[in-house]
Amino acid sequence: MCEIFKIRLSESVQLDQARLDMLFSQLGDAGAQNVMCRAMEELAVRLSQCDTLWRAQNKMQLRKHARSLIAIADQIGMATLARTAGDVTDCIDIRDDVALAATLSRMLRIGERSLAAVWSMENLSL
Repeated sequence: MCEIFKIRLSESVQLDQARLDMLFSQLGDAGAQNVMCRAMEELAVRLSQCDTLWRAQNKMQLRKHARSLIAIADQIGMATLARTAGDVTDCIDIRDDVALAATLSRMLRIGERSLAAVWSMENLSL
């Protein structure tokens, strides 16, 4: 008889507090909150588009969207998401579809959890 194991994929996400503090000190509360909200909206759209592009096997557009995620995520302190989006582009560049599927899935999970972490903050003016 064969045993079946179910792997629970979970990893914690953390926001880079130093990056957020710098953003708020440079732009003030209202400016930083505006940047955060616009960035989060854009991240949500691009994450969804990445999933759609993967299903359509449009890897060049997927690469473009993943690259854009790097800068947006980095700007608002989502270093893990930015790093994983870079890994997605690397997988496309080396044409490793198996690694790409796994890494893209990880990026989507991290993106969802990162967005949830920011939305759950009671007050963006840290």
